[in-house]
Amino acid sequence: MNDEEQVFDLLDQRLVQALMVDGRAAFSRIAAVLGTTDQTVIRRYRRLRGAGLLRVLGLPEGERVGLYESRLRIQCVPGAAVAIAEALARRPDTGWVKIFSGGTEVGCLVSSRTREDHEALLLRKLPRTQQVTGVTAQTMLHEYTGGANRRFGRDRLTPEEIAALDPGPVDGASEDIVRLDDADHAMLAVLARDGRAGYPELAKAAGRSESTVRRRVEYLRGSGALSFDVEVHSVHFGFGIEAGISATVAPSELAAAGRALAEHPQVPFAAAVTGAANLAATVLCRDQRDLYRYMTEGIGALTAVHRLEVLPVLRQVKRAGLLSDGSRLYDAS
Repeated sequence: MNDEEQVFDLLDQRLVQALMVDGRAAFSRIAAVLGTTDQTVIRRYRRLRGAGLLRVLGLPEGERVGLYESRLRIQCVPGAAVAIAEALARRPDTGWVKIFSGGTEVGCLVSSRTREDHEALLLRKLPRTQQVTGVTAQTMLHEYTGGANRRFGRDRLTPEEIAALDPGPVDGASEDIVRLDDADHAMLAVLARDGRAGYPELAKAAGRSESTVRRRVEYLRGSGALSFDVEVHSVHFGFGIEAGISATVAPSELAAAGRALAEHPQVPFAAAVTGAANLAATVLCRDQRDLYRYMTEGIGALTAVHRLEVLPVLRQVKRAGLLSDGSRLYDAS
């Protein structure tokens, strides 16, 4: 087992989960909650980040800032999945690029700033790619858990510790789109690479004062337009298997089923989506036996689920990071 496959020790896992609660929490605050010293937390964080095992990202929330988002399932000819997945991963508007077992299907999230860019990928670039045999696009209607709420393995922190780290409620009352200007985009480009970037760096990128940038980050976060995610491989928490779930649920029972699914500790993402399979999720399990138990006793216990498709992930090509620069879109062909 190499370093990248080793399970983190307890303090590493608790640090990761503290960052899942608040990715920009001061190290002193995290140390106080975890019952250790500032120096220990800083040393652990720098070691994990320096080894490429952990990254905090600040990402715009698509619905709140007017992004055009779709979950794609792309069927391709045998042998083409790796090239297609890598081309999609190079695009600044994609995240969660995966190759599913069987090697002939790629999944990803596309999040574009304009309708034209979104349609160009769905209607022109992918269909013209010879190795692509089919594309299914789903719109996310409602997210039950995911993004800033993605806290798999939550038993490493107590409810009291989570409450002590919680940055506060997000104002979800307003349905108005939060408009981003060029300075916001410049600042978000930095946060998409390092969600813990300091205010001097953000101010320099945005061309604004540190106090203005600080207030803007607090506003974007409080309004639900900006969230902080943690990129970490689930294998470090002992989860050896990741699978995509597509379920069909009666519309009258969809909300209840989605909320129930979001409470399962194995589920870091669950959302209502368009299409015949109207409930999508990601499940993390320790091994195949654990996946079987979850299928039969976890999601299997939800009687509202009428049809279930389980797609084990063969390779994760790109994780959460998206919209990390202002470059033109890469060609997915």
